[in-house]
This record gives sequence, C-alpha cells and structure tokens, in this order.
Amino acid sequence: MPDTGYLIAAVATAVAATWALRALPFAALAPLRSSPLAVYLKKALPAGVMVVLAVHTQRDFDPHVPDRAWPTAAALAFTLTLHLWRRNIPLSVLSGTLVHVLLAGAVFG
Repeated sequence: MPDTGYLIAAVATAVAATWALRALPFAALAPLRSSPLAVYLKKALPAGVMVVLAVHTQRDFDPHVPDRAWPTAAALAFTLTLHLWRRNIPLSVLSGTLVHVLLAGAVFG
C-alpha cells in the first residue's frame, strides 16, 4: 500500500487540477466579453447555428421519395414561418423539431 503522504499528495494534486480546470473558463471569460470578436459572434452565431441545423437536417432529403420528403418539407416550412413571425430561435427550433417528429412518426410509426 502506498505511503500516506503519497496518497495525500495525489489527492491534493487531483483537487488542484480539477479546481483549476473548472475555474479557468470563468477567468478567461471576463476579458473576452468586451472584445469586438465576442460582440460580433453574439450577433452572428444564432443565424449561423440555424443554417447549420437546417443544412444538416436536409442532408438526406430526397424529393423522389414523397412519403419521406413531405414531413421534412412541412416541418421546414413550419419552422421558417414560425421564425419569421416570432423571431424566437429556441421556439422555432423546438417547434420545428416537434412538428417533424410528429409528422415522421405518423408516417413511419
């Protein structure tokens, strides 16, 4: 069995590393909040995330298979309409996902 001092040192090292790794993001976050890049990303990322989600969702879209295509097209139209009406990204994404799941479940379930 290892020496008691060795065990204490190992636990202390693990505690220090865990604490430092959890505190580091908060320490680095403060100077970044006022940076011009952070301000730009705050404005640009929501639209970018929506585009990535839409493209990823449509990657397997095949209009030649209508029974698989219409739930996706209907959910996409619903999501776009809801987003243009309410301008609320979480609402649009969650509602569009729910509509797609319900329609796809009705077709394939």
